[in-house]
This record gives sequence, C-alpha cells and structure tokens, in this order.
Amino acid sequence: MTDPGEVRASDAEREAVVEQLRVASVEGRLTLVELTDRTEAAYSATTHAELALLTQDLPAGGAVPAPPSARPERKRRWFVGVMGDTKRRGSWRIDQELGAVAVMGDVLLDLREAEVRTDMVDITAVSVMGDVKIIVPDGVHVDLDGMAIMGDKKINVLESPPGMNVPVVRVHAYAVMGDVKVIGDSRAKPLRRGFAAWREHWRQLHGDDWRELGRQLRHEGRELRRQLGGERDGLGRGY
Repeated sequence: MTDPGEVRASDAEREAVVEQLRVASVEGRLTLVELTDRTEAAYSATTHAELALLTQDLPAGGAVPAPPSARPERKRRWFVGVMGDTKRRGSWRIDQELGAVAVMGDVLLDLREAEVRTDMVDITAVSVMGDVKIIVPDGVHVDLDGMAIMGDKKINVLESPPGMNVPVVRVHAYAVMGDVKVIGDSRAKPLRRGFAAWREHWRQLHGDDWRELGRQLRHEGRELRRQLGGERDGLGRGY
C-alpha cells in the first residue's frame, strides 16, 4: 500500500498551500523571505509529505483576513534621508504603503525579514541626487515603473518563473540625478541569521541520500510492525 505522504501532489493542492502561506504571512506568522522561500518550495513539491512540511508549523486553516474595505485607512509610512542616511532593516512590520525620499543622501529598505501584513508591498521611491536601495528576497515579483532623469531605476532580482503566485513588490520610482535600485538576496549582504537555511533544508530533503534514508526508515518500520503483529498472534494461539 502506498504511504499517504508519498501520494503525488496536484496543481490545485499546491495552490491551496500557497494560499495558506499567503494568509499566514498577512497574519504575521511569516516574514517576507520565509513566505517567498516556502512558496517557491510549494510549487516544486511533488508529494503530499513535501507540502505538509511547508505548513507543519502553521494553523490548519488560518483566519481569513478582513477585506480591505473593513480595515481603517492608514497613511503612507515615509523614510527620508536629506544629506544623510536612513536605514530600515531587520524585523519590522509592513501594514501600509511605504515611501522613501533621498535628497543628496541614501535610504535603504531591507524587506527580507519584515512581516508583510498586506497582499502587496507598495513603495513610492524618490531620489534627487541620492540613492534609494530596496532589498527583497530573490523569487518575488518586482513591478517597477516611474521615470529617471540623468539617473537610473533598475531591478537586479532573480525572479520566479511566470505563472507562480509569488509575493509582489511594486515600486513607483522617480529619480533625478540619482538612483532607485531593487536588488535581491544574491546581490546583498547575507542576513545576520542565514536566510538560506530553509532553501538548504529543502535541497537536503530532495537529495538522494535523504530519500534513501527515508526509504530505509519506512522499510524498518514495516518490518517492526510485522514482527509485533506475529508476536501478538503467537500469544493469542498460546492461550
């Protein structure tokens, strides 16, 4: 009999797990980098056991977020650097639209460890003879628009393949003799606590050695159950 965990996953089951992850993120249970990594893993999962691994530390259902109209309107949160530097990194909460203004200075927004409580991260970035740098996890979808006059606006992010329901970061960039850049993990300094831990764990799970170990453990478990069953039958006949 096939182990239930080894049953092949369907596209609908993968999408259901991705939606569960999205809801968990809005509830504040996952950071943006955790959401991105687990979403990527969900789309590459082949069995029920692999999908279960991605949600084993999350509630089974997850509360449904209130519709946008039911939430109080929140003003845009601004980060401003005028002839100086402003940086926001580490653990923080994003529950509203963001704004970054750099005037002969620098603004850095690192979204990787942020708890994103919205369906999409929306940022307006203005650079006048300065630099705005936004760091995101590789694998998110970045939508960059706006204009650049004697300056640059650019994306340097390893995005996921088309068709995946991955987190979205939308940036409206306006650069005048300055730069607005969106860069991914591979182009930024590593996080203080390794952001690659989940991906490494996932690679190990899919490795041949890991699969062989799993087969051996399942085989030993079946043998043990057969032996215990035989012992119980023998005891029954003895009486």
